[in-house]
Amino acid sequence: MKLNVKTTDVWAATINDRPGGLNEKLAALADAGANLEFVVSRRAPDKPGKGVVFVTPIKGPKQTKAAQAAGFKKSAGLHSVRVEGADKAGAGAKMTEALTDAGINLRGASAGAFGSRFVAYLALDTAADAAKAVSSLKKLAEGKDVGHAGSRSKRLTQVGTYRRHERERSRSLRR
Repeated sequence: MKLNVKTTDVWAATINDRPGGLNEKLAALADAGANLEFVVSRRAPDKPGKGVVFVTPIKGPKQTKAAQAAGFKKSAGLHSVRVEGADKAGAGAKMTEALTDAGINLRGASAGAFGSRFVAYLALDTAADAAKAVSSLKKLAEGKDVGHAGSRSKRLTQVGTYRRHERERSRSLRR
């Protein structure tokens, strides 16, 4: 499974929840030459009349200055991993299985397929989790065993539940 995996900075800004609120932010970035790969926008349920927009990437001093002037800040608490690969059935399940096997909990995930390719953005709680996710997904791309528990897909039964191997069961009984 060939994957291009890397960490990426996510920038966030508050928007006004009204026609043109999102356009004001995106137009400022476009004027600075930003070629955004990913945009997520939503209302802020705890702040009536407001919303939030997340974008990536912001590159170079001109785009950084424009983003800051438009109210964007590099998200310090949101650590993101960008994954790109061939759009094939089960790719998302294989990636999340590798992360599960490595003991990584996702904060969020967004993905889309375009033609024969997919791009996914995975949100993690810490920089260490993001680095571990990158390592695990690169091992998956190389076909290596990625987790501390081995590949759980081998234990997946027809009904979608996990079944322990005999060796694992005997090991747990000896403890």
